Amino acid sequence: MSAPFGKNALTFSDVVKQLRTTFEAFCDRRTGKNTNYTMTDAGLSAFSVFFMQSPSFLDFQRTMQETQGKNNAQTLFGVFQIPTDNHIRTLLDAVEPAAVYSLFDFVFDGFQHAGVIDSFRTADNRLLLALDGTGYFSSTNLHGPCCSCKTHSNGKVSYSHTVVTPVLVKPGSDKVIPLAPEFIRPQDGHEKQDCEINASLRWLESRGSWYAALGTTVLGDDLYCHEPFCRALLAKGFEFILVCKPLSHKTLYEWVADLERTGIVKTLVHTRWTGKRHETDSYRYVSAVPLRDADDALSVNWCEITTRTADGKVLYRNAFVTSLTVDDTNVAAVVASGRARWKIENENNNTLKTKGYCFEHNYGHGEQFLSSLLATLIMLAYLLHTLLDLMDEKFCLLRQKLPSRKRLFDDMKALTTYMCFDSWEHLLDFMLEGWSHTPKSRIVRPPKPGIG
Repeated sequence: MSAPFGKNALTFSDVVKQLRTTFEAFCDRRTGKNTNYTMTDAGLSAFSVFFMQSPSFLDFQRTMQETQGKNNAQTLFGVFQIPTDNHIRTLLDAVEPAAVYSLFDFVFDGFQHAGVIDSFRTADNRLLLALDGTGYFSSTNLHGPCCSCKTHSNGKVSYSHTVVTPVLVKPGSDKVIPLAPEFIRPQDGHEKQDCEINASLRWLESRGSWYAALGTTVLGDDLYCHEPFCRALLAKGFEFILVCKPLSHKTLYEWVADLERTGIVKTLVHTRWTGKRHETDSYRYVSAVPLRDADDALSVNWCEITTRTADGKVLYRNAFVTSLTVDDTNVAAVVASGRARWKIENENNNTLKTKGYCFEHNYGHGEQFLSSLLATLIMLAYLLHTLLDLMDEKFCLLRQKLPSRKRLFDDMKALTTYMCFDSWEHLLDFMLEGWSHTPKSRIVRPPKPGIG
């Protein structure tokens, strides 16, 4: 197995160099003489923890520096001097997450150059961009100016952080490409709490036009399926496919029911063999129905899928509205694109929370932006892992040999605890050589990591 996009590919070294360039531009608010550690070293140190999926990575490297005179934070990530954990938190607290958004663009440009982005295009040559919000911090005690707050019925107040995590998805692919996020947080000059829709509108305003120009369709759940947001998408040049539930769109479904009685709603039925049983997909669709009850309502196209077993049991049902034309030739593809929205939850948000990234762990809340900045670095680490999955041949070979990505990083954590590698290439070469000569049962297993 080799990396499918190895030619003209970004390398780990390319990204680390860009990380350094970005972190060098971090605003340093210190006014005293205690400047032993640089902002660059603080940023690279924090990122290294998330990339290695090891909360104790820096502790191990400090020990290695004392015993061997060198360490992997230096050789792999370019950290000249490892700050203490408290120094890292203090230095990074004043850095807004937007300060690292250019790194997402840098990787995206690399994907474009290597042909990765085009490989995500659907049969009608469009990209699918899913939007969704997810929480990553909640507390009844810790809070700061960037927290959202909620007063519960018992009078208690809870504080939380939530972020909109845009990703490119493709039906049938287990890969997603994370894009720069947008955080849900109190906005200057606004008395009301910020919300997912407002954050998504800010993302559209700041970054939407560039992605729309690539020929992009936006996917979202029923929360996004309301007229102001749909019009904002169209104004930016996007198409959309959005989940549309009957309870929140009564007027639209009344139109669908009336048009069905007159025979205008079209039906298409496909039966397929899954390898175990026959399943039947029934598609219904109709064009030009109003999204709300008003004379000037936005006109949209509606489609629905119902999947049943041979005995009539319903396995799946969902409906969407779209700005795309729907007919017999493409209704199945439009529905498949709409269903790909789930990948933002499964392959992105759920991966960040349960597959070694510990997205909901409180690595440090801070008084300003620390929590949001660290969350952004976690998402950036996931993006870089995706890049390696697609572009690094040696990384792909190890992924093939090992049963899971967790096992791969567990082995990396163990090796970098005791040995210093001159480079990322050296680490991968060592692991591949070990697989050539060492029985699987003798691969080094890592110690349990400490709590960061």
